[in-house]
Amino acid sequence: MSSRLFSPLDVGGLTLRNRIVIAPMCQYSADGEGNATDWHLIHLGHLALSGAALLVLEATAVTPEGRISPDDLGLWSDDNEAALARVLESVRRWSDMPLGIQLAHAGRKASTRVPWEGGGQIPPDAPRGWRTVAPSPIPFAPGEAPPLALDREGLARLRDAFAAAAARAARLGFDAIQLHGAHGYLLHQFLSPLSNLREDEYGGSLANRMRFPLEVFDAVRAAFPSERPVTMRVSGTDWAEGGWDIAETAAFARALEARGCAGIHVSSGGLTPEQRIPVGPGYQVPLARAVKAAVSIPVVAVGLITGFEQAEEVLASGAADAVALARGMLYDPRWPWHAAAALGGRVSAPKQYLRSQPREFPDLFET
Repeated sequence: MSSRLFSPLDVGGLTLRNRIVIAPMCQYSADGEGNATDWHLIHLGHLALSGAALLVLEATAVTPEGRISPDDLGLWSDDNEAALARVLESVRRWSDMPLGIQLAHAGRKASTRVPWEGGGQIPPDAPRGWRTVAPSPIPFAPGEAPPLALDREGLARLRDAFAAAAARAARLGFDAIQLHGAHGYLLHQFLSPLSNLREDEYGGSLANRMRFPLEVFDAVRAAFPSERPVTMRVSGTDWAEGGWDIAETAAFARALEARGCAGIHVSSGGLTPEQRIPVGPGYQVPLARAVKAAVSIPVVAVGLITGFEQAEEVLASGAADAVALARGMLYDPRWPWHAAAALGGRVSAPKQYLRSQPREFPDLFET
């Protein structure tokens, strides 16, 4: 029986050679102005040789104040675009793996220290800090500086910023865009009733809370070539009482599909420190299964999917159409090779590495 994990998948016209996606992973290694550096060249080039089907770049801010940290990647300026173009040219010279980019705005979770410096908010009046923006003036955590509530002009400015970044992504030749609507960042902040207390047409009912994220999706979809897919990453639940839940996620996914969204990547959490997440192997797979039951577009499952047979079972059971790996791929960047060997699949490998093929797996590498 052939492996489901190593069968092709069509995502909005983009054909993936298998169903392993490298999920976006923030590197906090830009130059301070949002520009990609040699670290990105090494990091992305390394992962582009992994044999996965799609590599999605880290959360890339559409405005300076949309960065999670001052060291985040950005795509709001000509300099950002030029720096990323240099990285992509080198990566593509040695790999034909499709490349996607995750466009993002951190909202009230912006202006933070990098993880290895402890994380936490950098106050607006501190060096390298800034005042954040959000749907409502509610800080992410007690003691943090509250964000400024976005007015109509601010909403329009951010819609335009997402669209402008999408146009830059098109010029850079990205094969796909993923909008970041998860993990407590700006678009998720609009969706969740815990962070969105607005009393205008962007708050209150589910339809109102979905309004701005859907407007952003429409703007990005219009700015990116129609033959290339735009997808979205969502948090299936806030894991907190009174928060965003899986039923609302399914409704949001259906609204996205109706607007031409090509796929949904289902994660969870990140909206509130009060979350209680039942972390364990495949703990988010049931959320992906619920979304898949609601839509006909591809659904990607993620979250402690580390075993080869485990990944195969996620797909064979119908819970999702693809699996995404993040930290697991950093730990073992040849995970797709090992999975193919275990499951009887085949992977693409650079010609410089072909002689590494183990004798017991003579058909492992595509030639």
